[in-house]
Amino acid sequence: MQRIITSALFVVLLLGVDWYVFQAVRTVSQGATAGTQRLISGGYWLLTLISLVGVAWMAVSRGTPPTALRTYLTSAILILFVSKLVVVLFLLVDDAGRLVRYAASKFGTQPAPIGDDGSPGISRSQFINRLALLAGGIPFAALLWGMARGATNYQVKRVVLKFANLPASFDGFRVLQISDLHTGSFNANPEPLERAVALINKQNADLVFMTGDLVNNVATEVEPHIGTLAKIQSRHPIYSVLGNHDYADYVDWSERGGATAKNANLDRLKQNHAKIGWQLLLDESQTIERNGEKIAILGVQNWGAQMRFPKYGNLARAHAGSGDAAFKILLSHDPSHWEAQVLEYPDIDLTLSGHTHGMQFGVNLPGFKWSPVQYVYKQWAGLYQQGKQHLYVNTGLGFIGYPGRVGFLPEITVFELRRA
Repeated sequence: MQRIITSALFVVLLLGVDWYVFQAVRTVSQGATAGTQRLISGGYWLLTLISLVGVAWMAVSRGTPPTALRTYLTSAILILFVSKLVVVLFLLVDDAGRLVRYAASKFGTQPAPIGDDGSPGISRSQFINRLALLAGGIPFAALLWGMARGATNYQVKRVVLKFANLPASFDGFRVLQISDLHTGSFNANPEPLERAVALINKQNADLVFMTGDLVNNVATEVEPHIGTLAKIQSRHPIYSVLGNHDYADYVDWSERGGATAKNANLDRLKQNHAKIGWQLLLDESQTIERNGEKIAILGVQNWGAQMRFPKYGNLARAHAGSGDAAFKILLSHDPSHWEAQVLEYPDIDLTLSGHTHGMQFGVNLPGFKWSPVQYVYKQWAGLYQQGKQHLYVNTGLGFIGYPGRVGFLPEITVFELRRA
């Protein structure tokens, strides 16, 4: 019953937004012929009808495994809705101005707005409506581009980090991080990940890490890609950790065998890490040695400070295994772990995380970055430092939900460690 009420309210909201935007469409098309106006109006409401049918279908089929059709239909409806909301925002500002002018006119004579006094040229109303539709077209075009190209437009980011306590033998050591592959979103298409792996290998890294979320929901999603991911090259063992999606907590297991089936799925995922050739760190530590000098690699299971994310990791256990290594790198999927626990261990020099994806949408310019995810996560993309400790949040290689990326493109990060 609750699901039906929620869906009904969403439909009412969609219709309200559509009606409001249609007023702008009708105003802008006033100069067209009657036939063209009918064509524009018919096309507009046909698109609205298709969106409503899509919402109804998704409400009825909720709980079924996601398919490519469902994913792209959901994204198309979302893109239309977001674009229309931008239009509505402009129109509301204009209508608020109209209301103020109307109220002011009751207390004195107001000059007629430019363009609304019968003079040649478009009216103020037409100008505002055209501006609103143009503004709505910006996210529409950007989000469509994000689906067509952004999702697999892989970017290599290079970061130089200097540490006074880095052993001399590791000066110039190159570490590569990938995160959030979400292989279930590739629908068994090997081409994008093959390009990503070729780009990873081109970096000639000494050490490679994968910081969680190998799959969206279940272990079988990665299996078509095991052969591709196994081609990733590193001079030392490739280490990985689990992310929140890897535990299949978002799957309804009641009709799939319950807790027994869920545990079997996690075991299968762990085995898939091994089949790829990755060493999965489960609250433990390993060492890398050069010329008798060592650095420690710590890896914890997912631990998130946000209440809705699981706290499986045991940092104390992983740290205890790192001994007195002079330099320590921690792999922890969720960046909220850093302030919540990691900073209590001052000998953890560098923490590598993922999880946020940069919300797969935002503005990412030199010197300025913005994404809605920053209102949820204090550390959400790029490099952060507190005292001598550093955190890097990788925005991910894959995608989930919206099958695209705008601003925060899929990332391969290469760190060059230097001795200060």
